[in-house]
This record gives sequence, structure tokens and C-alpha cells, in this order.
Amino acid sequence: MNGEWWWAYVVIAVAGWLATDIWRWLGVLTGNRLDEDSEALYWVRAVATALVMAVTAKLIVFPAGTLADAPLWLRVGAAGVGFAAFLLAGQRVGVAVVTSTLLLGAGLYWLD
Repeated sequence: MNGEWWWAYVVIAVAGWLATDIWRWLGVLTGNRLDEDSEALYWVRAVATALVMAVTAKLIVFPAGTLADAPLWLRVGAAGVGFAAFLLAGQRVGVAVVTSTLLLGAGLYWLD
């Protein structure tokens, strides 16, 4: 084996850093100039939230791997109870994630 096996990993890491880091810096520079109550920032938040929810819905309705073995009613029920826990806990995301995960895990264990 060649002693320079790591070079490809360095190139991938640097290329990945260059491709994403410039956008992060531009976001920081632009974000500092935005008013937190501006219409543009409300729109960005709405789009980001919609994208996260779309991915979550896709994972619930069209799962892959072990999650595909869970019935749809269990996946939707765990998400619904997690959302209720989120609201009851004062909109704490961690509570929703833990509640949904525990309920889904218990359901999968119980069904096996």
C-alpha cells in the first residue's frame, strides 16, 4: 500500500470545506445586517421549517430500514404524541424527540 493513502481524504475535506464555508461566511455577513423582525427573515424561517417538516413527514410515511417494519399507525401515533409532548412541555424539541423515540421503540418491542 502506498504511504500517501491519506491524500485523497485531505483533498475531499478541503474541497468540502471550501464549497460550504464560503456560504457560511456570506450568511454571517448578510445575517448581521438583517432585522430580526423583517419579512425576509420570516420567509427564510418559514421555508426552513417547511423543509424540516417535509423531511420528517417523508421519514414517517416512506421510511427505510428498521423503521419500515413499524406499522404506519405506530409511526404517526409516535409523532403525534411527541408533538403533544412538545406543546405541553413549553415547545421543547428535546422532549418531543425523546417522547416519540421512546414510544416508537416501545411499540416496536411490543409488536415483536
